[in-house]
Amino acid sequence: MRERIFLASPHMGGLEREFVKEAFDTNWIAPLGPNVNEFEKELSEYVGVKSAAALSSGTSAIHLAVKLLGITKGDYVLCSALTFCASCNPIVYEGGIPVFIDSEPESFNMSPKALKKALEDLKVKGITPKVAIVVNLYGNSANIEAIKELCDSYNVKIIEDAAESLGSTYKGKMSGTFGDIGIYSFKEFSKVINKKLILKIISNLLESLNGNKIITTSGGGALVSNNDEYVKKARFLSTQAKEAMPYYEHKGIGYNYRMSNVVAGIGRGQLRVLDRRVKEKNHIFKTYKEAFKEIDDIKMMPITEGCTSNQWLSVITLKEESKVKPTDIIEALEKENIESRRIWKPMNLQPIYKDNMFYSHNESGISVGEDIFNRGVCLPSDTKMTNDDLKRVIEIIKNLF
Repeated sequence: MRERIFLASPHMGGLEREFVKEAFDTNWIAPLGPNVNEFEKELSEYVGVKSAAALSSGTSAIHLAVKLLGITKGDYVLCSALTFCASCNPIVYEGGIPVFIDSEPESFNMSPKALKKALEDLKVKGITPKVAIVVNLYGNSANIEAIKELCDSYNVKIIEDAAESLGSTYKGKMSGTFGDIGIYSFKEFSKVINKKLILKIISNLLESLNGNKIITTSGGGALVSNNDEYVKKARFLSTQAKEAMPYYEHKGIGYNYRMSNVVAGIGRGQLRVLDRRVKEKNHIFKTYKEAFKEIDDIKMMPITEGCTSNQWLSVITLKEESKVKPTDIIEALEKENIESRRIWKPMNLQPIYKDNMFYSHNESGISVGEDIFNRGVCLPSDTKMTNDDLKRVIEIIKNLF
């Protein structure tokens, strides 16, 4: 079998080894240290904010952001529905109640129309949401200008979940810097390939593979803000809320959420190749777009007006009436040892959140998010793919139509 083509896998630039070696040579094999300090400084300078806190994951960053913005038991928090569960689970950690907002077809991200509907309806019900978690899906920015205008008018603070959009911009400003707090993720995630296919390919063997964000630290995330107090408090809470005493004293509950010095060394090396990775991801997206332009049943994911996307994953949707379905593409690629996957299943369709309030972009019929989920596929977007690899993927897909 030919060498596997991954959806997206870690891609080292070379300097990561030097920064990690420095950590070993200086015996900084612990949370905190010079690499952590420099990574925070370099990240905040790259995205153009005052400060950053390097943390153990994007999920921990959202959890701290939710806590910093005062979410407690019974508080309602607006959240993009079409996203990974890590965007909304931290709301529940603090006893909050997620209220899910549908996507708009123009960006696949939070619909300002649905958000307006939610804010107006909640006001009638006597509910005042404190925070909105706005996700930038697959590298594409939400229509943050319209969303921010609505949130400001209702005094709702914004957590911008830029876990998938580091390196993207919206109207010339870096993704993750529009809200009161922004978060990034550098973590690999494990996924299990379709079991039925694995049973066909390798008898009774279940294989676990890794994908990752546009840059990786193997595990990590960051919280950024122009409010220094938010970042200062995040660092405090992420180190078990230890008071500044010559012994361990705790007046509140903290967490073990700090990034390690070794991991931060990987991050420093990765930041130096981020712009190159964005260019490579965009090359992949443009190659797919050009290849499929004559196939009416295939549409590339739209790019928000004013956004320059990092194109973390290249996403296509199929026409509803297409004879070829997402599973057909995924199975055809998998037979050739090529990884792809479905779009995120919207949170309002998840069993755990089925009873939560949800506001659709559409007046009737299924929601935009559900429609995208039904028709969407994430194509291989690994920056280590060669042009021959891309041609191979394209040929397999074209042969289905």
